[in-house]
Amino acid sequence: MPLSAPTVQVALIQRAVSDSPAENLEGTLEDIATAAKQGAQIVCTQELFRSLYFCQTEDHAQFDLAEPIPGPSTAALAKAAKQHGIVIVGSLFERRAPGLYHNTAVVLDADGELLGMYRKMHIPDDPLFYEKFYFTPGDLGFKAFQTKFAKIGVLICWDQWYPEGARLTALAGAQILFYPTAIGWHPAEKAEYGVAQHNSWETIQRSHAIANGVFVAAPNRCGHEGESGDGIEFWGQSFVSDPAGRILAKAGSDAGEILVVDCDLTLVDVQRTHWPFLRDRRIDAYGGITSRYLD
Repeated sequence: MPLSAPTVQVALIQRAVSDSPAENLEGTLEDIATAAKQGAQIVCTQELFRSLYFCQTEDHAQFDLAEPIPGPSTAALAKAAKQHGIVIVGSLFERRAPGLYHNTAVVLDADGELLGMYRKMHIPDDPLFYEKFYFTPGDLGFKAFQTKFAKIGVLICWDQWYPEGARLTALAGAQILFYPTAIGWHPAEKAEYGVAQHNSWETIQRSHAIANGVFVAAPNRCGHEGESGDGIEFWGQSFVSDPAGRILAKAGSDAGEILVVDCDLTLVDVQRTHWPFLRDRRIDAYGGITSRYLD
């Protein structure tokens, strides 16, 4: 390895949120400023950081939380990016047109420029995660963004479970995959299934890091949202994995935290040359991957 390895400082913002979008935005901006003071160069928010996780119910009134992109939140994040000279990945509820809404992440470079956005491709529909009611599936594809400090890719929460998205984003050149997240336990299920559910979530993302030779960074929210004894207990535990799948740092489960982690980008090439999965792919034999099922 070179004597002077190119290292980027990544920060994940893990927060418990209130029912005030303005307070959540202001608190996140304060955390971003703190992360920048701690040396962070790329900062990523959790999924839909401006509000409570409204997808627990199907409620037309919640569409009022959405905003255009560019819009007020994009402008605030762009101002912060330029002020601190950092890259910011922000997860927003996008109002694209009447009746057309997306779960969208914006990528702002260190000069405040909007490099682009990613619209969540995989949309869940599970108890308390009724996202299909709100979000149209993304139509921008999987891509990477060349920022001042690294080439990064963004996917969002439910995308975490799909190796295809991670692979295509890595093939686009991403060195770091960011997964803004809002995931947790149903309180009634935690005792029986909680450990297994969390282990699955962490393991699948570490697997993406290994299979593609990239860093994976997953900021998750924390705290309980919803009815007492019901709702969702968001499990926090935001983490960063290196290209070998080793967890470099992990946040706690119960409180907000700013996780700042050094990522040595030379490890991308080290991992890919020692475990040459991209080299040995049989691209001539994968045509069936675009089929729903091989009968």
